[in-house]
Amino acid sequence: MPDPSGGVLTRGSAYMGIGVLAHDGTDGTPPPAPRATQTEGVDVSSHQGDVAWSTLWGSGTRWAYTKATEGTYYTNPYFTQQYDGSYDVGMVRGAYHFATPDTSGGATQADYFVNHGGGWSKDRKTLPGVLDIEWNPYGDSCYGKSKSGMVTWIRDFLNRYKSRTGRDAVIYTATSWWSECTGNHAGFGTTNPLWVARYASTVGTLPAGWSSYTMWQYTSTGKTVGDHDRYNGSQDRLKDFAVG
Repeated sequence: MPDPSGGVLTRGSAYMGIGVLAHDGTDGTPPPAPRATQTEGVDVSSHQGDVAWSTLWGSGTRWAYTKATEGTYYTNPYFTQQYDGSYDVGMVRGAYHFATPDTSGGATQADYFVNHGGGWSKDRKTLPGVLDIEWNPYGDSCYGKSKSGMVTWIRDFLNRYKSRTGRDAVIYTATSWWSECTGNHAGFGTTNPLWVARYASTVGTLPAGWSSYTMWQYTSTGKTVGDHDRYNGSQDRLKDFAVG
């Protein structure tokens, strides 16, 4: 996938939702949600640089995820400001890993993630790590893997993350990618929370295996940082989710 500015993407420059607009487009934005049922969040990477966390807090954002790693070759140089800064203003926060299944194994990438900011602690402010598995911005959409090969890679990552942290990782994906690259595999829905990407007025059809979503990335053009998300529950439920 080319860089929107016209160049070629370099390894490490991927971010959560990089392929959503190109592959799924947009279809409106959801109406405002009452805080009793939905809690506003954001996701950030090095593209946002130093984030104005107090501004986001003032506009109602209560949780955040920061890109920690990609493959086994990249760590986010802004991770400390983003991860600690969101925590310092009172947000519940976590880290995500951009998966590149064509460069190394799932367990190897899970170890790299945990070793570079992707861990978890039971403090009511740390969310479980996220496996960001979506379109390959550097080449073949499915990273050259068969559907069964992709499922195996994902399972290896999730199993290693669980063994290292004691928590089941969240899976971030888009339904269309999941259908194309895993064959709409239904085997993770009972253990791994779903963070679904769809820039539209409704969340739409979920991947197989999940009857509901935990988080929804609903736009890439929100206030302050672009990517905005909703947790499917109140702020108190979000804190309960952080505890596990």
